[in-house]
Amino acid sequence: MSNELQSLLDRVASTDPATAKELRRHVDALQSRRQFGLNFERHTPESVALTGRSILAGDKVRFLPERGETTPESVATWIVTRIRGPKEARVAELIDPRTKMESSRLVSDLVFVADFRDPIYPGLVSTGRIQRGGDNKPFHTVINAENYHALEAMLFTNRGKVDCIYIDPPYNTRANDWKYNNNYVDPGDNYAHSKWLAFMERRLRVARELLNPADAVLLVTIDEKEFLRLGLLLEQTFPEARIQMVSVAINPSGQKRDGAFRRSDEYLFVVSFGRAEPSPLVLGPEWRGGKSTSTGKIRWDGFLRSGTGAQRDESPLKFYPVIVSESGKILRFGDPIPVGARREDYDGLNMGEVAIWPIRRDGSEGRWQTNVTTAKRLLAKGFIRTGRFNGERTAVSYLKMGEQNKLAQGVYGAYTLGADGYVVVESAAAQGNRATPTTQWNLTAHSAADHGSSLLRKMIPGRSFPFPKSLYAVEDALRFFVADKPGALIVDFFAGSGTTAHAVMRLNREDDGRRRSISVTNNEVNDEEVSLLERGLRAGDPEWDSRGICERVTKPRIKAAVTGRTPEGVPIDADYSFGDEFPMSDGFEENVEFFTLTYENASLVELDMAFERISPLLWMRAGAQGRIISERSDTFEVADTYAVLFSVDAANPFLAAVEGDEGLRVAYIVTDDEPQYQAILGQLPSGVEAVRLYESYLRTFEINTGRA
Repeated sequence: MSNELQSLLDRVASTDPATAKELRRHVDALQSRRQFGLNFERHTPESVALTGRSILAGDKVRFLPERGETTPESVATWIVTRIRGPKEARVAELIDPRTKMESSRLVSDLVFVADFRDPIYPGLVSTGRIQRGGDNKPFHTVINAENYHALEAMLFTNRGKVDCIYIDPPYNTRANDWKYNNNYVDPGDNYAHSKWLAFMERRLRVARELLNPADAVLLVTIDEKEFLRLGLLLEQTFPEARIQMVSVAINPSGQKRDGAFRRSDEYLFVVSFGRAEPSPLVLGPEWRGGKSTSTGKIRWDGFLRSGTGAQRDESPLKFYPVIVSESGKILRFGDPIPVGARREDYDGLNMGEVAIWPIRRDGSEGRWQTNVTTAKRLLAKGFIRTGRFNGERTAVSYLKMGEQNKLAQGVYGAYTLGADGYVVVESAAAQGNRATPTTQWNLTAHSAADHGSSLLRKMIPGRSFPFPKSLYAVEDALRFFVADKPGALIVDFFAGSGTTAHAVMRLNREDDGRRRSISVTNNEVNDEEVSLLERGLRAGDPEWDSRGICERVTKPRIKAAVTGRTPEGVPIDADYSFGDEFPMSDGFEENVEFFTLTYENASLVELDMAFERISPLLWMRAGAQGRIISERSDTFEVADTYAVLFSVDAANPFLAAVEGDEGLRVAYIVTDDEPQYQAILGQLPSGVEAVRLYESYLRTFEINTGRA
């Protein structure tokens, strides 16, 4: 029974014991009924203190700690009723919404509070850019934000477009693991599991809307503390998905557990949507503990139908000539000849051509496996071929759909079209190494100590991060799902030290891909929080913020990965150890933009007075490539992949400017007039997405409030 319900019953009992007794009986009966599945309290909706956000009348705020105090800001929330005084010493008049008590504080001693049930109108402010990938490569983005709000912002930029989400959420095992409503949750808290589930469910429900329902995967790592509950939560949140759990060895020596076996592995939940499935890959000896799913050799089946339904009269439209050259190469397919017509009378051949008919071994007339239309498609893709040709006859074979799918998945390695126009795959030796592994991963490369913590020390010396993932463990998990998607979008909203973005860059280097990542992390100060408070510092001070996760670890690590240099400018003295091995000092030919999430005033957005903050979201929606249109114009602006029409009076020159622009993906049109918007929409180039500003932006977050 919750504390709130118990308190209510106690109050009733003080005035009406009989009624309280009857209520308690009914409550006990209800609590004895257990639903099938996962039950948990969803608790008070989360809230987050946002340092740096200006305080306005009507805002919810908390008190910052007094300088030198070691407690964080207060838990109580106040409402700002009025702000008075000079700019350098403004005072906020406050009221407690619960007790109606009034108070006042210096605005500089207050911090804005955002509740997750309230609408937000996000913007982004750039805090740096690295460009080593040239103008034609998209940007990875790193966002310093509360991840729930960042996910909501991505509903405007990337809804339904994400190929893979990889997250390593808090495991709920340590007292400084994660915060719920401004307080770290202690593992001994009676509601620790319930709070964790509420925390995760809110984020997973938003993340679900980002994933491409037809072909995407969610990867979640966890340990034994919450894996049972997480499994049930995933089943309840994603009933349409296929869910599997993989055991990954991450600590060969094992981590001590009091009174129990040493812990050496963790779990990876794989949540697959639509047609997503792991691609068979070339695997080294450490992977091959189980049976390979690859036969090692591509199978060409006979194009001549055998078995039942194989006679000409059973499928007349599949009795037609395969026309080949004098060398036996397939040139084209003739039309089916009418029932009763003799093949000997066929006159559709040119000089030097031979017609191959579906004749069975007993000399009877058979039929081919497909109709002419499908046969033409097979020929165009190289999926049909002839065998040895004696001048009159040759066998015809083709790749069935199963083999076509394996080819697309890379089961048979790289392939080309040979001189005769049909598929030629790589060597049988390479084919034989391609497989889908078992659910037990035990690889040296996945050791978190050796290739997580140790690697981080080499890249950003003197800057620690608790339990970073092995770079190669993340890279391998991603590879099974994006190896055949060179343009994939990967999101990590528990980015931590930035391992996922780093892994995506390595995957791009291996196959010259254009995959991009979106990494979200906050700027919490963990281990140093008390010492910084004792020194009179608090959140929002430059020195405090410089010690946060994003500023001290995530950004420097990703910069070091791209540039090949430590934050001090020294070339990284180490090599990548597995897969694509090369010096870390080489860096990557990648582009990265760093942002901080802001909270905008909806009225200013609607009046087109917040474009500078909104502009990075427009750029992200268009693919995060090239320059950002960061300032509004009196007419219009055209960038690499998107354009913005600020004034409908400039519609004609705007349409002339974007006409024939093959790189254009999105056109943003600023107008309150629906007929004008529709008129311009109808004249845009084919394939260009049109977005009306700011109606689409505002509506996204108003709807999201109700959904959340």
